[in-house]
Amino acid sequence: MSEPSRRHAPRALITSRFFVPETNAGVFRLQVAAAALVKRGFLVDVLTTIPPKGAEPVRDDPAVRVSRWPVLRDRGGNVRGYLQYASFDIPLLFRMLLRRFDVAISEAPPTTGIIAGMVARARRRPFVYYAADVWTDGVQAVGSPPPVVAVMRVLERRVLRLATRILSVSPDVTERLVSLGAPRERIVLVGHGIDSTVFSPSVEPAGEASGRYFVYTGTMSEVHSPQVFVDAFARIAADFPDISLRFYGQGVFEPELRQMAHRLAPGRVSFGGVVSPREAARWIRGATGALVSLTPGLGYDFAHPTKAYAAAACGTPVIYAGPDSFGDTVRQAGLGEAVWHEPELVAGAMRRLLAQSSERIDSAREARARWARESVSLQAVGERVAAVATEVTPTSMKGGLRLPADPNHAGNGREGQT
Repeated sequence: MSEPSRRHAPRALITSRFFVPETNAGVFRLQVAAAALVKRGFLVDVLTTIPPKGAEPVRDDPAVRVSRWPVLRDRGGNVRGYLQYASFDIPLLFRMLLRRFDVAISEAPPTTGIIAGMVARARRRPFVYYAADVWTDGVQAVGSPPPVVAVMRVLERRVLRLATRILSVSPDVTERLVSLGAPRERIVLVGHGIDSTVFSPSVEPAGEASGRYFVYTGTMSEVHSPQVFVDAFARIAADFPDISLRFYGQGVFEPELRQMAHRLAPGRVSFGGVVSPREAARWIRGATGALVSLTPGLGYDFAHPTKAYAAAACGTPVIYAGPDSFGDTVRQAGLGEAVWHEPELVAGAMRRLLAQSSERIDSAREARARWARESVSLQAVGERVAAVATEVTPTSMKGGLRLPADPNHAGNGREGQT
């Protein structure tokens, strides 16, 4: 971009407690959104945190300016908890006040959204809130006291009313947002996605020398209750001595999972910690099955676990344990096995998958990967987010903006324009 163009280019400011090189669905969403904004001619700034110890070296995109701030983390390296949130949100107020921007985009939690929304309103700038989850439901799901749930509900409603646009990831999330008071006309359905350039059948499989295995990647939390997989694996381990179970990621349930594994299947379950997306893709690609779960009855029955899309993009069959809302997607798209969140049912799904020949699994691999490319492309999600930012950016600030050649490309910014 030439210097005159840079001077007139609109500025997008993204605020999130997570960004690359950390690995979770939110990071991937924001990374592709930032890249799509750059392609449209925005100057992009990201206000985030210093990565935890053990994270890969930071390799920031030179087209995206990333500003990092020290933050409190829990023992697992997560920014999770009210003190941890405050350690990011309070400095964020001053960091935003010192930045020039034409549109602000913020991820959850609502405490971060409140800060971003208030500063944007004070500056008379549009504010886009990325509502990948309904935070009040999550707080309630983990058993927080009713006063805490009530406070979070007030904060979340305030954020939704501050937002110029609200980005929803599914129709079910949209309905929950509306029930909390979000104006329906401000909600844009951008969908879920996975980076099919990283998660692909063509990646080199990992673990071939160590035999067959099931793999679980990502967060190990109350929302997922992955203990069901250790319990299920223990029920089949004696019949399949060549099979192992692997966990990659972190979360509050990791210590409990390690204890269960030592007690129920000693020597057969390994924990590899947090790995890069490319390394996770290799382990998923080489697996007999990828394990995905949602805990029923916690208010997240409507969720779509991104790790299932990562497995589909690699062509690896999924074993999903959880409510039928997402189970129906697994069955209809032919992604693998979908059962209720019970050890015996999961063990049965493991047995059925192990009974399939490698030739049969491989024959369906490209069909799964094709479904992922066509249905849950993260790049398409990033383009939708960038289209929303373009729409709400004041016309007087679009001097350096490169709009798509096709005027229908960006849609009209309303729900369902996917």
